[in-house]
Amino acid sequence: MIGPEGDQIGIMDTKAALQMAAEHGLDLVEISPNADPPVCRIMDYGKFKYEQEKKAKEAKKKQHVSHLKEIRMRPKIDEHDYQFKLRHLKEFLAEGDRVKVTVIFRGRENIHKEFGRKLLERVVEDSSEVASLQGPLRSEGGSLVAILSPKQ
Repeated sequence: MIGPEGDQIGIMDTKAALQMAAEHGLDLVEISPNADPPVCRIMDYGKFKYEQEKKAKEAKKKQHVSHLKEIRMRPKIDEHDYQFKLRHLKEFLAEGDRVKVTVIFRGRENIHKEFGRKLLERVVEDSSEVASLQGPLRSEGGSLVAILSPKQ
């Protein structure tokens, strides 16, 4: 049994503990039910619950869920567009997200997959200081795909 100020009272009967809590105008809360004997504390349960929710909310705010972002390109991308997409790729990686870079082929471009492979290799090389390739380049239908993850 723990008192309202945090002082240890000792082992008590349940009825006596409830009566003591009522005298202080507080609640009897079971802190550790698995202990032998169970540990109880006299406290304001509403305040305790509020503090627990506040701590959980703060912990949730600090954690970051990693998302998979996607950047799509064509094999004959212009230099300015390439730099623009590369800048976005680096921003996504800086936020801690993984990035899926896709080179899409249309029509006759399907014959020359080597242009897309060179483009993906260039992306991997240009982002090598902030990202690492998460497996080999792979072909998915009419496109080539590389997945990059941020370096730790």
